[in-house]
Amino acid sequence: MARIFVSSRVLLDGKFVPASIFVSEDGKITDIQQGILKSSAGHTYCDYSDKTLLPGLVDSHVHLNEPGRTEWEGFETGTKSAAAGGVTTVIDMPLNAIPPTTTVENLRTKLKAAVSQAWVDVGFWGGVIPGNDTDLVPLVDSGVRGFKCFMIESGVDEFPAVEPEDIAKAMDVLKNQPSVLMFHAEMLPPEGEATVADSASPTAYDSFLSFRPDSYERTAIETIVELAEKCDGKNTLNLHIVHVSSAETLPILKRAQDELGISLTAETCFHYLTFTSETIPDKGTHYKCCPPIRTKANQDALWAALQAGVLQTVVSDHSPCTPALKDLEVGDFFKSWGGVSGLGLGLSILWTEASKRGIGLEKVSEWTTRNTARQVGLQGRKGEIAIGYDADFVVFDPELEFVVTEDKIHFKNKISPYKGLTLKGLVEKTYLRGNCIYTAEDGVVEKPVGKLILEKRTA
Repeated sequence: MARIFVSSRVLLDGKFVPASIFVSEDGKITDIQQGILKSSAGHTYCDYSDKTLLPGLVDSHVHLNEPGRTEWEGFETGTKSAAAGGVTTVIDMPLNAIPPTTTVENLRTKLKAAVSQAWVDVGFWGGVIPGNDTDLVPLVDSGVRGFKCFMIESGVDEFPAVEPEDIAKAMDVLKNQPSVLMFHAEMLPPEGEATVADSASPTAYDSFLSFRPDSYERTAIETIVELAEKCDGKNTLNLHIVHVSSAETLPILKRAQDELGISLTAETCFHYLTFTSETIPDKGTHYKCCPPIRTKANQDALWAALQAGVLQTVVSDHSPCTPALKDLEVGDFFKSWGGVSGLGLGLSILWTEASKRGIGLEKVSEWTTRNTARQVGLQGRKGEIAIGYDADFVVFDPELEFVVTEDKIHFKNKISPYKGLTLKGLVEKTYLRGNCIYTAEDGVVEKPVGKLILEKRTA
C-alpha cells in the first residue's frame, strides 16, 4: 500500500514548505504535492503536520571497524547509532577494520561481515596505500565510492602512509574513473616533525596541539594541489580533503577551486565546529583527534568557510575505540587513541551551534545531506526529498532540547566529549525507504532493513 507523508515544514529545494509526499511500496518518492492533503482510502497516512521533515543524513565519514576491531565498533552498533540520529546512509572508511579495504578480496571480507547487520544503508570507501595502484580500478568496478589515503602515519600498521609518488600514481589511475581521491591531509613540513618542550606535560592539551601544528595540514594540501596541477587529467580527477581542521588551509583550497580549475572539495567535522582548544581540560583525551581541535578564532573561520562554500560538507568522522585505548585514567594525549565518537548526534550538534550563529536549518541539512550525497556519488537517490529519490526522512523537532546522557548514546563504547552537553533539536523518527527504523519512544527497530551500496558510481 502506498504511503503519504505530510508536514507543514518539508525541506524541498532548500526551502521549508507545507507538502504531501507519496511513497511507493518499494520505498521511492513517486509524487510531491504542495500543501497538506487529507487522509484518503487506499493510502497509509503519516501525519507530521506539526514537525519538520528533513531528508535523511548521509554521513560520508564513519569508521565501523568490522571485521578485526569489533570491540571498537561494528556494523550493528554503528548503524543503529546512525539510525537514532536521522542518518540513513553511512559510508564506511577503509580503516580501521582488519583487513583494510585496499583490495577486492579485502572488500569481500568486509561485505561478509556486514551481512544482516545494516540498520541503515552502508557504502564503502577503498584505501590507497603504497603499491596498491593496480587494485584501484577493480575496486571502483566492485562499487567502492572512492578512496582515502593518509599523508602521515595512520595509527594502524596495516594502513601505511603514502608518499607523493604514490599519490601521483593514484591520480593517474583514477583521473578518468567515476570516483574521488580523498586525503587525510597532514604531512611533515620541510623543517620536519614538530617538537615539544621537555617541560611540557603530556596531559595538557596545549602540549598535544603544539605537536600537530597548522603547518602539517597546510603542507599536505599544498602538496596535493601541486600534484593535481601536474596531473594531465586534472579536469577529470575528483579530489576531496577529509576533516579540515586548520583555517590556514582555507586560502589554498579557495585558490585551487576558483583559480586553478581543480575539482577539489573539502569537509569539516561536528567536533571542530563545537569545541575549541581553549576549553579542553587537562587529561581530556576523549577530545583527542588528528588533526586536532584548534582555537576559537580558527573555529570561526571554519564556519565562515562553510557559509562561503569553500568547505561543502560536515561529517562525524566517528572514530571510536575501547576505553583502555583512550587512556582516560592517566589522560596522556600522546599515548591515547585519536578519534572523536559522535555518530548519531550530528544533526542536533550542528543545529545547536548553527542556530547560535543565526544559520538556518536549511544550510545544516544541505551540508549533511545533499552535499554529502553528491560527494559519494549518490545524487539522484539520496540527500534530498524529491521525486525518484529514496524515501529517507527525519522527523525533527528543532525546538526540543535534551542532555546527552549515556542512554542517548547508541554506539558501542560510550566515550564522547558530547556527553553532558545540552543539544537543541530532537530526532523523533527516522525513515529508510519509507520504513520507520527508529522512534525516540521505542528506539531502533528489531529487524535491520539497510542495504549495502555496491552499484558502481556513474559520476
